[in-house]
Amino acid sequence: MIQRILTFFERYSFGVCTYLGERFNVSISKIRLFFIYSSFLAVGFPLIFYFFAGIVLDIRNYVKRRHTGVTDL
Repeated sequence: MIQRILTFFERYSFGVCTYLGERFNVSISKIRLFFIYSSFLAVGFPLIFYFFAGIVLDIRNYVKRRHTGVTDL
């Protein structure tokens, strides 16, 4: 049950924590806790960073998909 909930949130969120965890070889749960705790301390600034990073990653994935479609011709 908990795994289904985590999968749901990871699928419908931007995947920023997963990307950062894989990129820097850090546990994803630690990164999520960092965002939660720092958002309380910094009054929402990490949430702004999270959404900005999510948009950048989404655009990056879109460009990669579009680029690989062109090279297949």
